[in-house]
Amino acid sequence: MTAERPRPSGLLAIDREMARQHEDALASFENNREAAARVAASIRKNGRLVLLGMGASHAVARAVEPLYRAHGIDAIALPLSEQLGQPLPLAGKTVILTSQSGESAEVLRWFAEIGDPAETFGLTLEAGSFLGRTVPCLVGAGGTELAFAATRSLTVTFALHLAILAALGEDAAAALAVLKAPEAVAIDAALAALANVATVVTSGRSLQGVAEALALGLTELSRLPCFSLEGGQLRHGPMEMLGPKIGIVLFRGNHPTADLVTAMALSVIEAGAPLIIFDASAMPPVAGAVTLTFKPALGLAAIFAMLPVAQRLMIAFADCRVENAGTPVRTTKITRSE
Repeated sequence: MTAERPRPSGLLAIDREMARQHEDALASFENNREAAARVAASIRKNGRLVLLGMGASHAVARAVEPLYRAHGIDAIALPLSEQLGQPLPLAGKTVILTSQSGESAEVLRWFAEIGDPAETFGLTLEAGSFLGRTVPCLVGAGGTELAFAATRSLTVTFALHLAILAALGEDAAAALAVLKAPEAVAIDAALAALANVATVVTSGRSLQGVAEALALGLTELSRLPCFSLEGGQLRHGPMEMLGPKIGIVLFRGNHPTADLVTAMALSVIEAGAPLIIFDASAMPPVAGAVTLTFKPALGLAAIFAMLPVAQRLMIAFADCRVENAGTPVRTTKITRSE
């Protein structure tokens, strides 16, 4: 008999992070109510919000950007590197700068060049980091994430945003309920659908930020050029790539944009591309797609439901593709160069 291949050490490290992500997220929400209220007061006063970050931190910002807009806030998410090179004027705006480590190269340069601008706050996992020492921060529970690809840090950072949104008046009950009782959704059929693809493209509408987070994790772990396109952007030309070797993952929430995701799903099926739908819309499944069904949800409740399942899928996909998934070969956990 052939011995089962040992689980790579990098994936074991991710397993450990994921095992406590819900507990840490709940603690992060509870422990940061006072700090969240201060950030919310600034946002309410200014009415304009700029969300800055890199990598997974930027994906989180992209996911919550529409949630702040739903509260009447003029919110925009930008990569911190873009803000450094092509700055958006920040006068009269609240700035939230997110960095898991609080030590990345762009964060250090930002404060070296900008100084300590007013109305700037941080989100980090490390209170003693450069970011944590420099500006008022919401600090996620559990300390620095040690595994390479972002998993726990994503969930915890979303919980920090939930605390701010709750201070702005959002009802956090549905999102907290998902964290307390995560749904168990099997990924076997989805993994099988991606068995022969050369790359994976993720896409969404209201949940586009989650799609971007998944694409980043798939690329980091599998070392394949996976990427994400917002639903409308996927429609405008890039559909020429569709075919049996291009796996598509769509995110459909219980939101007015769900019909547009459904229309895209039908086009993907017609093109013969393997299709997976993360579905919290309460709409009928799309024939020909592998559907991962969740309770009807939108916003952070949908994100908290889908994210751990998406994480399991990206990990399993990578484990099928490379021998040492989870161990980076060209990058480091904390990016210290630009």
